[in-house]
Amino acid sequence: MAAPVRRKRRSRRPDVGRFRTVPIKPDEINYKNVQLLQRLTSTQGKLFSRKRTGLNAQLQRKLAAELKLARFIGLMPYVS
Repeated sequence: MAAPVRRKRRSRRPDVGRFRTVPIKPDEINYKNVQLLQRLTSTQGKLFSRKRTGLNAQLQRKLAAELKLARFIGLMPYVS
């Protein structure tokens, strides 16, 4: 009987966040900065995860609050 063929596992490259190479300052996250908020949301208007954005928990919470404020004011859509 032939020995089973072992396949090599492909090592998956770790996802690099958008701000891991260039750190973002807490002052830059603001409801008026619509370009930044659009980069951090999907086409459906959902926030990207911390793993994808590279933000820490405190900045991710601030980002969520600022996005909600921008949506309420009308600068960002709730759903695209």
